Amino acid sequence: MTVAPAAPDGARRGAPGGWPAGRSGSQAAWPAGRRPVGAPARLRREPADLPPAGPAVETVWRAGWAVDVRRTLSPLVRGPGDPAHRFGPDGTFWRAALTPEGPATLALRVGAPGEVHATAWGPGASWTIASVPDLLGVRDDPSTFAPRHPLLADVHRRHPGLRVPRTGLVLDALVPAILEQRVTGTQAHQAWRFLLHKYGTPAPGPMPGLRVPPPPRTLLDVPTWDWHRAGVDLKRQRALRAAATVAARLQECCGMAAADALGRLRVVPGVGVWTAAETAQRALGDADAVSVGDFHIPDLVGWALVGGPLDDDGMLEVLAEWPGHRHRVVLLVGLSRVGKPKRGPRFSPIDYRSM
Repeated sequence: MTVAPAAPDGARRGAPGGWPAGRSGSQAAWPAGRRPVGAPARLRREPADLPPAGPAVETVWRAGWAVDVRRTLSPLVRGPGDPAHRFGPDGTFWRAALTPEGPATLALRVGAPGEVHATAWGPGASWTIASVPDLLGVRDDPSTFAPRHPLLADVHRRHPGLRVPRTGLVLDALVPAILEQRVTGTQAHQAWRFLLHKYGTPAPGPMPGLRVPPPPRTLLDVPTWDWHRAGVDLKRQRALRAAATVAARLQECCGMAAADALGRLRVVPGVGVWTAAETAQRALGDADAVSVGDFHIPDLVGWALVGGPLDDDGMLEVLAEWPGHRHRVVLLVGLSRVGKPKRGPRFSPIDYRSM
């Protein structure tokens, strides 16, 4: 096993897991004086801007297990103030997405144990409702997962409703993953908010402030100076344009074997092992995809499972004990709250907007 401090060559992101309730995209949910950078001064939509919601499509999905909506879907949320996702004060999860049938808004609410009430609005409502079981992890099978390690066994026991989600929307997961390459989470989330507020569209349905991510054509039309304002350097701009150019081919990954899907994602210039894995975890529900190259994950896995820092090779050697569930192990490590010791000066991010 190779044991060494993780090299700072991966994406700088925090440990897997959710974000605090109440930090939604609505202005009222932001603490005083702490409006997220990249969001407009007022998140207000004029009535004329609201898209016609149309009739709502509803269903009640009975999963057969106690679904943990918050912990299952938190990896989809891109930081505080994410314009496409929101956890309401009553626990309802809201999501806006661009589906193959058009924009849609989804609201998920847990009823009785194992019962989820789903409501969707917009042209893509029927597609969205049909995808609810996948979104909540119906294809994810943890029955073959044997935790063995005491920490993993304890976290796995305490979170029986955790599943790996599958959105079925590749570009929806790929764009924010590219934005997160080699920057801090704060910088990536700022760029995501800027993109959706300026180039996204109002989400259908009753929840104000939600934004639908822009389609591939719009991404291709974003000028360099706006990417610069968002703090996105030229390398990530090129990767975003390359992904938008072949978006239809990338969507085909949803019908491919996991290894083939990862291979196709990595054909896109600027999409490497880390970005492909981050996309597959969310869009394809890949419970085995490991974010190799991450700035934090090897150390988190190392301190949680072997009591010391690891590099990527050491992390992969440790995770090899759980084939098919390596990403699940990383999620459980994140939920364990075991972290690496904080030593040395804080990282000073590069502000690409100042260049």
